[in-house]
Amino acid sequence: MPPLFVEPKPGDLIEISRFGYRHWALYVGYGYVIHLAPPSEVTKTGFSSLMSVVADKAVVRKEPLWAVVKDDDYWVNNKHDRKLARRSVNRIIQEAESLVGKMMPYNAASENCEHFVTKLRYGVARSDQVRDAVIAGAVGIVGVGVLVAAATFIGSLLSDNKQEDE
Repeated sequence: MPPLFVEPKPGDLIEISRFGYRHWALYVGYGYVIHLAPPSEVTKTGFSSLMSVVADKAVVRKEPLWAVVKDDDYWVNNKHDRKLARRSVNRIIQEAESLVGKMMPYNAASENCEHFVTKLRYGVARSDQVRDAVIAGAVGIVGVGVLVAAATFIGSLLSDNKQEDE
């Protein structure tokens, strides 16, 4: 459950709930955010989550918060403030503004919108959603392995019982 709505302040990280993933932006004040937008979000194709996975470039955009959020839920999420030192607001905003309009490398696993905004705020690129997806994938693989092993074991028990009955 997202935290209660808090009015964003310049330098805040904005987490936006999209279908199947989270998009991240940096609030720069006066109702605007700067974010790393995959080409699909720039062209408004509507396939942003799919295109984000395959795109290798993205553009840094400055847009009104409402235009980026659309009908999705969003909240301020400066989740690393307790672990990482926050850079000065002036430095965060100045660096973000200097990148507007630039094409940047993009990789869903290592250079995504969350990496982009955490690097601006903390000087360290991080993406918990990538980490969480990797962990979930590993658990899924282990889970499948456990299920296969259990099914094999039960199958062998049933087979042994069937042979004993014959």
